[in-house]
Amino acid sequence: MQRRHLFQAGAAAGLLGGLPGMLPTAGAQARKDALRVLAEGAPNSRDPHGEGVSRESLGVFTNVYDRLIAFERQPLPGGIFRYDYSRFRGELAERFESTEGGRVLTFHLRRDATFHEGRPVTAADVKWSLDRAVSLPASKRQLATGSLTNPAQFVVVDPHTLRITLPRADRYTLPNLALTFASILDAELVRRHATEQDPWGAQWVRNNAAGGGAYQIESWTPGQQVVYTRFDAWKSGPLPALRRAVFQTVPSPATRAAALQRGDADVALQLPPREIDALAERKTLQVHSVPVTNAFRFVAFNTRTKPFDDVRVRQAIAYALPYTSLFRGASLGHGQPLFGAASATPSRSTFPQPYPYETQLQKARELLAQAGHPEGFETRFSFNVGDATIGEPAALLIQESLARIGVRVTIDKVAGAQWGTLQTERRLPFYIDSSSAWFNDPDYFFRIFFQGDWRWNFGAYDNPELNALVEAARWESDKARYDTAIRRAIAIAFRDVPLVPLWLPSFDIALQPDVAGFTYYIHGQVDFRPLARTAA
Repeated sequence: MQRRHLFQAGAAAGLLGGLPGMLPTAGAQARKDALRVLAEGAPNSRDPHGEGVSRESLGVFTNVYDRLIAFERQPLPGGIFRYDYSRFRGELAERFESTEGGRVLTFHLRRDATFHEGRPVTAADVKWSLDRAVSLPASKRQLATGSLTNPAQFVVVDPHTLRITLPRADRYTLPNLALTFASILDAELVRRHATEQDPWGAQWVRNNAAGGGAYQIESWTPGQQVVYTRFDAWKSGPLPALRRAVFQTVPSPATRAAALQRGDADVALQLPPREIDALAERKTLQVHSVPVTNAFRFVAFNTRTKPFDDVRVRQAIAYALPYTSLFRGASLGHGQPLFGAASATPSRSTFPQPYPYETQLQKARELLAQAGHPEGFETRFSFNVGDATIGEPAALLIQESLARIGVRVTIDKVAGAQWGTLQTERRLPFYIDSSSAWFNDPDYFFRIFFQGDWRWNFGAYDNPELNALVEAARWESDKARYDTAIRRAIAIAFRDVPLVPLWLPSFDIALQPDVAGFTYYIHGQVDFRPLARTAA
């Protein structure tokens, strides 16, 4: 079913002009059952195993697809929640067990679960989906961090039972199965659209959902909005209170904040610190700030291209960045600084932690001269338009500061839909971004961001010694040996600086007072399933 707009906009409703999908005046009941989210960026794919997906697409996958298991959640002050990656509950699987010392996992599927097309979900669908996930590049690389690598590991025991066998017990297997990378697709539907050249139907799924999750996509306007309706036959959890939801892209943060204040929206994402602070002062909305320890804002270099293949150039830039201006100007002090450490020898094994760089322009000039660039050089610095709230002011501050050491920067604004692809293809030489690791263990953080031929290795970095240290730490059970390996890995990252961390962000969100049940996930998108409106 395809309808252009879920809600009809109208002046009498006091709605935001020019933006479809607004709540109608007629009906407190309609408002009770619906939600409107405003965000800066837009989803660009419906394929949870796809390459180059935007962060907003992860919200689509969360709501439209089921996984075998889900993260439990824990309460935070103020009545919201955050996901807990150490505890799990069944989702599509009603129960699961671990045997043979953690090497064998058996999942028992809900017998009444169906896909959106009405077909029952079977273990064969689950196997096909996981086979697909470990075969397509993006999901393959992520699931490998939990020892999920080979279709032969997934065995259909009977129509409602699936067994997964691991080479050895891995503490990251269950967390990976709860990620959107392990989403379960309607295998029969996708196969109808597969081709010999595209056996997994990737081209079709990018533009068509094939799920059985709590919500269906009613309409999708690229770059503008996604309209969701509840799948009333959903069995993988309590039926959500919200019948409908609209996710809209509104690039202007001031417009998002104003819509929220007027009651024209229910949730505003990616509001800049200035807007968040102003809304908090009004005390008419819920404003929450969640400390984030496994995410970071950073500047990255493509270490495989000149001049950033020279560590002295990277170090020079690290000494020329205007850290304090960036943190106070772009972030208004929201978060925790990751610069200015007193020593290049880390004293602890937590990560991310502050790097031993601060603004020292003369030292930067000396390093550039040693690298053969006494007069500096020209380069391009990029930011994602979907991240312009932070990216644009940061780019201007960086451009100004680097000019003082002779580095002449041209700023490139990159469309959000292209950003992931350009990162994956290593076509961005120098840029600002933020990212997060699903799991907060230092060895995992290094595996994701400092090694591997994938998008998340933002610096395109490869260091054999660091790789060996991280691999050893992954399986190490002795804490002292683990900490020693990780501290050495951190020292290498300090020295080679393939990327420059700027600060640990906070996740800031503003909601209407009657929206309850919000759960923070590391992707920072909205899970509609636990949301409800409180009584007036």
